[in-house]
Amino acid sequence: MADSDFPGWHGTTIIGVKKGGHVVIAGDGQVSLGQTVIKGTARKVRRLSPGGFEVVAGFAGSTADAFTLLERLEAKLEATPGQLARASVELAKDWRTDKYLQKLEAMLIVTDGKDLLVITGAGDVLEPEHNVAAIGSGGNFALAAARAMMDSDKTAEEVAREAMAIAADICVYTNGKLTVETISG
Repeated sequence: MADSDFPGWHGTTIIGVKKGGHVVIAGDGQVSLGQTVIKGTARKVRRLSPGGFEVVAGFAGSTADAFTLLERLEAKLEATPGQLARASVELAKDWRTDKYLQKLEAMLIVTDGKDLLVITGAGDVLEPEHNVAAIGSGGNFALAAARAMMDSDKTAEEVAREAMAIAADICVYTNGKLTVETISG
């Protein structure tokens, strides 16, 4: 099958919500190949502890590529303990300039409880406005829903869960089987 004929893997919505001294990263469990759901319980949110500092990361895109990036991020964090922003910038620089890493197709949302960052293969490390970040096929739906709830009395986890439920209702590549990790700042 030629690359142009391959229907492509789809399926992830990841959201990060920073509110009330807590940061939550939530991800759905769906992986699709073309129009077929291959798996509904994938775990796309991980807790890392490089150098004794807690970090939560969620990924969208190719799983193998995302794991490669998570390993690289852990190495950067071990070299710069407790400095998530610096480690993220170093990862983004490598991702942008290394010929092998340039081919990786994934995005990351990471947090240490203080910073909430989106890391892309274009060399971007973005701190989102309004304390909400979302990536993946249903990311824009989740982002809009979460932004609408940020001024409510809901907790960060409630906002993330409800935004993901809305995204799952709209996006065929997103389901409601969530992995949720919370970290305090």
